[in-house]
Amino acid sequence: MKSQNSGFFWPSFADLMTSLFFIMLVLYVLTYLKLTNQQRATQQQLNKIKEVQAAVKELPRKYFAYDSVYKRFSLVQNIQFAQKSDVIRGSDVQYLVNVGKSISNLIDTLKTKYAGQDIKYVVIIEGMASKDNYPDNYTLSYKRALAVQNLWNARNIRFDQTICEIQVAGSGTGGIGRFPRSQETRNQRILIQIVPKIGEIRVE
Repeated sequence: MKSQNSGFFWPSFADLMTSLFFIMLVLYVLTYLKLTNQQRATQQQLNKIKEVQAAVKELPRKYFAYDSVYKRFSLVQNIQFAQKSDVIRGSDVQYLVNVGKSISNLIDTLKTKYAGQDIKYVVIIEGMASKDNYPDNYTLSYKRALAVQNLWNARNIRFDQTICEIQVAGSGTGGIGRFPRSQETRNQRILIQIVPKIGEIRVE
């Protein structure tokens, strides 16, 4: 009786192990395929994100220069304010109007190009101030940025609010990428940044 039971046991055990082997093999193949597809989708999403970031830089070189060090735009024409003033000089008005129109056109183009994607944009107008011991430089820098937004509003330059928001900021005498001390007055200026806010990227 003992030898008969042993004889039944070993074939059954071998069948069980064979079945487990095939189950593990199938699971391995399915897992590999899933991870491969995920990796492919992730790479496609990464490529799309890079494409969007590159597209944001497609502003007219007539008005904008991209600073690859600080990852932001500088205006080709330095919009410099008088000391302790937030009034835009008359000679700079039309230039800033053209800048605003260029940004608005870019946002409209991006909206069409990436329709259906979860992508929005933030236009940051940053005012700056020089280190001249003026006690209200931080407020002044904000007012300089606000003056640009007010000019755009007055000239009916609008940004599509469904995908774009404007942020007005002042960095005072701080911030990065400032002109050196020997050119301190050139820091009485504004900077403009366009930042894409990328949500879920759908790939085909």
